[in-house]
Amino acid sequence: MILLRHGWFYLSCLAAFTAGHMVNYSVIIYAQEVIGSDLLSGIGFGLCFGPPIVLGWYAGALCDRLAPGRLILAAQAVFIVAALLLWFADRNVAEVSSRVPLLVVAAALTGVGWSFVAPARMAALGQIASAEELKPASVIFNLLVMFGFGLGPLLIALMRRNFGWPGVFLGAVLLLSLASAMLLGVRTRRSERVHQPVLVEIREGLDAVFAKPLLLQLMVAAMAGYLAMGPMTVLLPKLAATRLALTELQRGYFLGTLALSLIVGGVAALIASHRVRHGRAIFIATLLAGVCLAALGAARDAGIAVALLCGVGVAGGLALSLIVAGIQVNAADAMRGRVVSMYTIISQVVPAASGVAAGALVQAFGVSVALLTCGTTLVVAMSLNALWMTALRRHRG
Repeated sequence: MILLRHGWFYLSCLAAFTAGHMVNYSVIIYAQEVIGSDLLSGIGFGLCFGPPIVLGWYAGALCDRLAPGRLILAAQAVFIVAALLLWFADRNVAEVSSRVPLLVVAAALTGVGWSFVAPARMAALGQIASAEELKPASVIFNLLVMFGFGLGPLLIALMRRNFGWPGVFLGAVLLLSLASAMLLGVRTRRSERVHQPVLVEIREGLDAVFAKPLLLQLMVAAMAGYLAMGPMTVLLPKLAATRLALTELQRGYFLGTLALSLIVGGVAALIASHRVRHGRAIFIATLLAGVCLAALGAARDAGIAVALLCGVGVAGGLALSLIVAGIQVNAADAMRGRVVSMYTIISQVVPAASGVAAGALVQAFGVSVALLTCGTTLVVAMSLNALWMTALRRHRG
């Protein structure tokens, strides 16, 4: 069984992604609730996921040169530094406004960590999984990514309730340390090929993507799919606190609902991968996620909001799981690091940009208009994609 054969790697992924998203959500929620700035929360989220637009290309080249395991350990050390900076600011800087510079630096360091840890883990999976295992192994990997994304805010709520913000930050440090320890037994290898200059190798990776229409269209579909992730991260805490008037623990459970629905979507992708045409499923699921996200802005009842949030999560989890599996299977071994780095750049930069936009929208027009705008944008973008993506429409998986 894949889970048993690669158990330590998957456990390390779960711990690391959960801790990483604890840091992301901490930056957002701390900026909103302690510093009192919605705009800063959007900027902070942008810094958490913005650096990969520059560093991600270099990370991809390194993944095809060095042992990915070493890159993962180095990136997780950067996350630990970011969490400790947040802990220091909260514990030792009395004036709230004076904590802003340290918050910004921690967010930027988190962005540096994501630039390397995400492509390195995907490249490592390509090394430890056999060719027959790669598609289901990739779906399981993406399940853990989504689980960490949803579990992060729930752990923040639980830790804050019992230990305050210092407990949140130190909890992230502990999880990252465990993730690094569990990775020590996972063997990855460096490339033995002759290396070209970095820019030449980056160009080779781009040429490999553009040479395969399906691979290119999967990347563009990922761009559309990830339009929902930034707004959900920035706007859901605001929706829960203002429109739905939930308590702190209820907000944690509300945001944690996203984890369960994303997992259900990923499991659905795993079960249905041999029964549905992957291309059509990606289009339909992404459109459904956009409709539910737009409708979430009008929700005033917690039950309806939870149902719509589940709709976004299940549909998004299904679509993104099929996309990431398709990218892994269609990436050549020699180019894998550079190809998957492009996907991870998309998965980080698109949520960052849409998160910043969502922060500005909620500051100017409120959470309802922001959610409606973001959901409608996703529906329009994927509808336009469906008109020209012939290779993806025919993609069976």
